[in-house]
Amino acid sequence: MLLPEYISFDFLHGFGHSPLDLSADAKSRMVINRAYLDKILESGATWYGINTGFGSLCDVRINDHELSDLQHNLVRSHACGMGDEVPEDIVRWMLLLKAHALSRGYSGVRKEIVQRLADFYNLGIYPVVYELGSLGASGDLAPLAHLSLPLFGEGWVNYKGQKRPAAEVLSELGMEAIPLTAKEGLALLNGTQFMSSYAVWSLLKADALCKWMDLISAMSVDAFLAKEEPFRHPIHRVRPHKGQIETAEVMRTLLKDSELQQQKKMQVQDPYSFRCIPQVHGASKDVLSHAMNVVETEINSVTDNPIVFHDEDAILSGGNFHGQPLALQLDFMAIAASELANISERRTYLLISGQRGLPPFLAPNAGLNSGFMIAQYTAAAIVSQNKQLCMPASADSIVSSNGQEDHVSMGANAATKLRRVLMNVQRVLGIELLTAAQALDFRRPGKSSPAIERLWQDLRSQVSFMDTDRLLHTDLIAAEKLLENPPRQWLDQ
Repeated sequence: MLLPEYISFDFLHGFGHSPLDLSADAKSRMVINRAYLDKILESGATWYGINTGFGSLCDVRINDHELSDLQHNLVRSHACGMGDEVPEDIVRWMLLLKAHALSRGYSGVRKEIVQRLADFYNLGIYPVVYELGSLGASGDLAPLAHLSLPLFGEGWVNYKGQKRPAAEVLSELGMEAIPLTAKEGLALLNGTQFMSSYAVWSLLKADALCKWMDLISAMSVDAFLAKEEPFRHPIHRVRPHKGQIETAEVMRTLLKDSELQQQKKMQVQDPYSFRCIPQVHGASKDVLSHAMNVVETEINSVTDNPIVFHDEDAILSGGNFHGQPLALQLDFMAIAASELANISERRTYLLISGQRGLPPFLAPNAGLNSGFMIAQYTAAAIVSQNKQLCMPASADSIVSSNGQEDHVSMGANAATKLRRVLMNVQRVLGIELLTAAQALDFRRPGKSSPAIERLWQDLRSQVSFMDTDRLLHTDLIAAEKLLENPPRQWLDQ
């Protein structure tokens, strides 16, 4: 598949594992841009990062015959990542987004460099990158350095499930290492593709979890014998937030034709975690929608430095590598996602509370059996951890590079903790799904809606009704894994 000129989230949703190819226009842009840079170098002028040192060493002029060594030394010295390895699916996004950014033709790199990034993507050669090391300004220097080392045969890669030296894998596949020339190391390192890749992964994950959230909460509504009245359109028409209106409509659709909704309700009102589903879920969806617009702009931007404007006869140094636009959104996304887990745990708590004809902790013969008592503890512990992770990373800044880089975004830390928050949301939703299905069983022979019954049947094919206490961890993991993909099979039938 040709890499498009503009990467939209619609494209990303359907891209999957399609092979990546560069368009003729992209190759032409890079050739023209590089030829302009080579011509500039022949003039003998001094340009930051092209024939000077980096950061606070920007005043050190480098001899022409050392320019290639300068770029290799830059990548080697900046490969200072630590901590856990970045998951392969996020490294894939890094390769894709880095190739796309460089293919815009404003970075002064040869097309061979970008083609090699595409080759790595297509062949499943994933450079070993580490989570810790980026300040989210001057680009994601340390993680992008680890991403770049294998281009010239250094560093490590994951290939076919094994972690191996990059040189060994390149040799096995008959691929020559590509030595870097002037500007190329800096162009590879300066950029926001580490933060952006986590942001893309997170938005796609959050979109799927929001669909699950609505479906699972609808099951909880029926299982708790809550009313559908709070989802009726007139309520939301007079407070027309987009996410709220859409969520209310989804809830009405999911509960349509439910026998349990036809039963006479004795309560005057339901608790907020049921009654305010459109307002709470919808607010988080609106945050994610706004973040998606920011991230889409970012992944289609040129974020290195300096930028080579061959069409304007200029090489300009600026700050497009600064991650502040992403950092703020990543932090906001973490708060929005955490709220989804907060309200989910509250519904679980009510389902096991022994109200509305349900046994305490949803346990047959409660007392002898503890039922889902401690599953709610687990949800509460996870929700609490999410609250701790929601401390904004972007509220911090630490001076670096001898004062030259005196304000940084900390967006990389915001990115990695956002992923942890989202994985926690999935776990909490899995717990709600288990408790909602167990509660629904106590409503039999009453039936919920077709969509909810399809979900119940699929869960029950993997996790049976808990009629006596058993090792619940196994059930929790099964429910969590069920949420790995969007719930289209229940929503589209």
